[in-house]
Amino acid sequence: MSDKKKTVVLGASPNPDRYSFLAVNKLTAHGHPVVAIGKKAAQIGNIPISTDHPSQEDVDTVTLYMNPGNQKEYYDYIMNLHPKRIIFNPGTENDELAKMAGEKGIDTLEACTLVLLSTGQY
Repeated sequence: MSDKKKTVVLGASPNPDRYSFLAVNKLTAHGHPVVAIGKKAAQIGNIPISTDHPSQEDVDTVTLYMNPGNQKEYYDYIMNLHPKRIIFNPGTENDELAKMAGEKGIDTLEACTLVLLSTGQY
């Protein structure tokens, strides 16, 4: 895979039973640079989980692992990252955020990051 996509994982968790944990590991295994942001400072492998809103350049994808109510505080942050796309994983679908993204020319996708990676569609 030659096209590495810098990905911000919002809702990252150090709990190995969480899909966000699996996504960080799988993204890393596929060679994508990962920025993990969650509620608790921790590590997933070599990737630190940040609890703040670190500024980032050249973000390709924001993949969401938090419910729509918890996403609100990140709206401005997500928009200021200027990602090419936002992936709404199952349970994170949010019409309000999708509309805001569309107005900024950001693609949105209701999909599972893990499936996209497994099937070569990421």
